[in-house]
Amino acid sequence: MLARVRSAAVLGIDAYLVDVETDIANGLPSFTTVGLPHGAVKEGRERVGAAVVNSAFAFPLKRITVNLAPADVRKEGSAFDLPIALGILAATEQLVPNGRGAKRSPPPALEDYVVVGELSLEGGVRPVRGALSIALAAKARGLRGVIVPEANVAEAGVVAGIEVLGAEALTQVVRYFRDGKPLPRAAVDCAALFGAAPGDGADLAEVRGQEHAKRALEIAAAGAHNLLMIGPPGSGKTMLARRLPTILPEATLEEALDTTKIHSVAGLLPPGAALVTQRPFRAPHHTISDAGLIGGGVHPRPGEVSLAHGGVLFLDELPEFRRNVLEVLRQPLEDGYVTIARAANSLCYPARFMLAAAMNPCPCGYFGNATRACTCGPPLVERYLSRVSGPLLDRIDMHLDVSGVPYGELSCERSGEPSAAIRERVNRARRRQLERFQGREGLFANAHMTPKHLRRLCRVSQGADALLRRAIARLRLSARAYHRVLKIARTIADLEGAPDIEPRHVGEAVQYRSLDRPVS
Repeated sequence: MLARVRSAAVLGIDAYLVDVETDIANGLPSFTTVGLPHGAVKEGRERVGAAVVNSAFAFPLKRITVNLAPADVRKEGSAFDLPIALGILAATEQLVPNGRGAKRSPPPALEDYVVVGELSLEGGVRPVRGALSIALAAKARGLRGVIVPEANVAEAGVVAGIEVLGAEALTQVVRYFRDGKPLPRAAVDCAALFGAAPGDGADLAEVRGQEHAKRALEIAAAGAHNLLMIGPPGSGKTMLARRLPTILPEATLEEALDTTKIHSVAGLLPPGAALVTQRPFRAPHHTISDAGLIGGGVHPRPGEVSLAHGGVLFLDELPEFRRNVLEVLRQPLEDGYVTIARAANSLCYPARFMLAAAMNPCPCGYFGNATRACTCGPPLVERYLSRVSGPLLDRIDMHLDVSGVPYGELSCERSGEPSAAIRERVNRARRRQLERFQGREGLFANAHMTPKHLRRLCRVSQGADALLRRAIARLRLSARAYHRVLKIARTIADLEGAPDIEPRHVGEAVQYRSLDRPVS
C-alpha cells in the first residue's frame, strides 16, 4: 500500500513543502528513509516505531520505504516523525473511519493539511523549529491548514486565513483524520500581543547626566544610525546601549513576523510564545567566532546579526573582537542581509539591525581623561585604535565621546527624561521619513538611503552646503563618511520638523564623526 502525507522543512528562515511518501510491501521487515535525510530524520524510524506501538496501533512487520520529496534537497530536524507515522497508519488502512455510531460528516482529507511534529517514544508530540515559516508556506500553497505540536500553536496561529490545529499526541491526530474528532484550534489576537508586550523595566530616566549621549541615542534611534561610544570604564556606555531599544519605534507586524521566524528557526522562541513583539537586543561576547556572528556552520543557522534583525546588536569592548570577526560585519551593515554560500545551496538571512558599539580610548581606558592619567604610550594607543579598521569605522554613522559622570549628577535625585517621551519624538521623526519615502521600497529610515536617494530627498540650504564643504576639506572625510554626515543631518532636521537641512543640523552632525581618518 502507498500513502502520501504533506509536511514541510525549513531552508534558511523560509519553509518549503515536502511530500512524505510511504510504501509498505511484502518482504523482510525493514524501515528505509530516502530523500537526503539528515541524522535526526534517519533516527526518526526508531521514534516512529515505538510511538505507533505505544499508542495502541499495529506496526507492520513488512518492508517500509519512506521517500521525502523533493529528493535532491537535504532534510534536517525531527519534524517528519508525525507525518511518517501517519503515512504508515494510512498505508495500513488504520485511518479508515470505523463507521460505528450515528452518521456524521466525512472526516478531513489528509492531503489538505501540512503535518509536522516530533514524536516521543510514548506517542506524544513535541515542539519543532520554524512553525511560523511552515504555516506561511502552507498558506502560500493554498492548503486548508497545518497541524503542529500544541507548543507551536500560538506561533503558527498568527498566520491568518488558514486553520492552525495543535496536537499533544499521535492518537489525537489519528482520531481527527479517522473520526473527525476536532483538534484544538489556534486563536491569536496580534493586536493584543503588541499591547501586552512586556518590557525589561529599563528606562533612560535611570541614566544620570550624560545629556549629550542621550541626545545622540535619540538621533540614532530616529534615523536607525549605527553608533560607536568611546569613553573610560564606568562612564555608562553599556547602560546607555541597553536602553537604546526602549526608544526605538514599536515593531510593525511585518517586522515582528520576520524576527519571530528567525528566532524560531534558531530555536530561541520560548514554548507557547506567539510573536517576538519587542525589538531584540543582542550582546555577544568578544570571543565569538565569525560564524557565530554572521551565521553559518556545517548546518547553517542564523548568526547574531540576524538574531538582532529589527533591533540592536551591541558589541562591547569593540577592539577586543578578532579582526576577521569584525570585518564580516561590513556586508550586512551595507546591504541589510547576509548571504551564506555553500556547495549545496546558498542561504540568505535578513540582517537589518542597528549596530551599537562601545570601546575605551586606550588599553587602560583613561587616554584624554581629565581626572586620571593614562599609562599607555602613544604607540600603544595607536595600535589599540587600529584594531578597528577604517572601512568599518566608515560604516558606523556616529562616533560619540562619553565622559565620566560627575558626583553631583550621580547623587542628584532628579530623574532624567523617560524613554516614553523620547520614543514619541522618535516616532514623529520616523513618520516624517516614511512620508518622504513613499513609493520607494526598502526604505524605512534615513540610514537606509543610498546616494541616489540622498540627491533626491535631502534638500540642503546654501549655508549648510558651504559648511559641509569646509568639513569635508578639514576632516578629510571619505565619500561614505560624507553621506553619513548628510543622513545624520537629515535625521536631526526631522526631529525638529524642518523641511531642509540647515547649517545647525550639519554642525551637530559633524560632531559625531570624531574618529574619521584617511583610509590608505
